[in-house]
Amino acid sequence: VQLQASGGGLVQAGDSLRLSCAASGRAFSTYAVGWFRRAPGKEREFVATISWTGRTIRYAGSVKGRFTISRDNAKNTVFLQMSSLKPEDTAVYYCAADLAGGLGYPEESRYDFWGQGTLVTVSS
Repeated sequence: VQLQASGGGLVQAGDSLRLSCAASGRAFSTYAVGWFRRAPGKEREFVATISWTGRTIRYAGSVKGRFTISRDNAKNTVFLQMSSLKPEDTAVYYCAADLAGGLGYPEESRYDFWGQGTLVTVSS
């Protein structure tokens, strides 16, 4: 499985941004995908995850109500719509595939393949 994250950029606080994660390799509709982020000087943290069907979704408390994860299995792509962005959302965002867990879980250790990351910078 190969994952390619894109869509990052420099925005102002309150703006919106949509990240994309394009996958190739194993059948996309058979595994869960998660988004994680690493802020400057901090460890990588869970952001959101979506099951292989798209029916089970989980969010970190810090983004719930502002971020929306979705997937288009026909296009082999998962999206992360980010709204009401805050400076503390500044980070490199990574998407990852959990080949064994169809439902999607927040633990990093479950994820087998990772994209290269895309930088999101939110200015105040």
